[in-house]
Amino acid sequence: MNRLLLGFYGDDFTGSTDAMEALDQYGLKTILFLRIPDQGMLKRFENVDCIGVAGTARAKGKAGMKEELEPVFSFLRDLNPSFVHYKVCSTFDSSPETGSIGFASDLARRYFEKGSYPLLVAAPNLGRYTVFGHHFAAFKDEVFRLDTHPVMSRHPVTPMDEADLAKHLQKQTKQKIANVTILDLEAKSASEIVKDEEREAGLIVYDALNRAHMEKVSEVLWEKRGERAQFVVGSSGVEYALGEAMKREKQTQPTDRLKKPSQAERIFAVSGSVSDVTKSQLLAAEAAGFHAIQIPVELFTDEAKAEAFLADVAAMIAAKQKVVIYTAKGADDPVIVETRKHLSESGVAKDEIGIFIGEKLGAWTKSILDRVDVRRVIISGGDTSGFVISNLDIYGLEVLDSVAPGAPLCLAYSESEKFDGLEIALKSGQLGGEHFFENVYRSGSK
Repeated sequence: MNRLLLGFYGDDFTGSTDAMEALDQYGLKTILFLRIPDQGMLKRFENVDCIGVAGTARAKGKAGMKEELEPVFSFLRDLNPSFVHYKVCSTFDSSPETGSIGFASDLARRYFEKGSYPLLVAAPNLGRYTVFGHHFAAFKDEVFRLDTHPVMSRHPVTPMDEADLAKHLQKQTKQKIANVTILDLEAKSASEIVKDEEREAGLIVYDALNRAHMEKVSEVLWEKRGERAQFVVGSSGVEYALGEAMKREKQTQPTDRLKKPSQAERIFAVSGSVSDVTKSQLLAAEAAGFHAIQIPVELFTDEAKAEAFLADVAAMIAAKQKVVIYTAKGADDPVIVETRKHLSESGVAKDEIGIFIGEKLGAWTKSILDRVDVRRVIISGGDTSGFVISNLDIYGLEVLDSVAPGAPLCLAYSESEKFDGLEIALKSGQLGGEHFFENVYRSGSK
């Protein structure tokens, strides 16, 4: 097996497929594993350029992160690709208590000890920009500073109340944090930036506002290659930067996927996202003929009613319908408060409600797939995707079709005949475009 270009860990499942898709666009063959692969799995995919491991650290506290990340970091260190990437969301949602990016960076120091860690959150092609260390994100044709973003400033678990990435991150780590600004990128060569960066020896936030800035960052990353893996933190902007570097070095080729999407007759979708982007997507799906069903609150605590509901959903799918079940339409849906109240009164701890709902959605999705023959599935919501995929007997994913930036349709690998070859799209609340559900359904029909 030749040396890999990249080994990455995604702190949620949708972010992991986002990174895989970015690499795929440059013709870099990538396999995303849903657990640390054994030698047999690695041998099966020995001709790939990049390997990813999807995880759920974004939704965990420090103890859970430590338990999950240390084996992954050990695996990636021993694999020794040119780069190891801790992949986070391009809106950087995290806190000292939940999904701490600083804590993950501190853990990484035990395995990737030397030098500075570049931190690139910007991805201009996805509407994510960093300028003088402050982060901005697009929403409905407007660009907002992160702490005024209509969605991320109101995130139910990790609301972003600080747009200064260094200031936000400094609450999570004691490592020194510096900033390579757009002025630095425009005035200095890559080698000059690397020399200055190494004197900082900590986490280095990279600005990027446009393609030229991303090109310079890609030169910097390429300059930092060595015998041991270079650790990098950031969004899928890292994958785009490495793809540009490989393209510049003439080490990429046009994407030519051997496997193509089938023509779907049936499709099942489950949504646990409460973002307003997902709300628009659900409304568009209904207009396109999806049978949309809001999950009744009482199902979360009444197994008999849940069983009857699941049987009905399976019957609808079997009738060759397009079906989506969802928890809420947008952050202002009153059912959110109703659900929290109901679960609290049923004895679910306040800080466990999200996990409780996610686990139910995961179990229910598997139950539905066990009842009916459906080969294409959509999971909407970053945390929801993790809970659902964890319930399915799947060990790997590969990009099948780039349906929407950051949310590809993937081919599943499984030891189970039921799930091997399943076509599945995972999307975070913010991504996918208004007609995402219908676009996934139509993939392969042309």
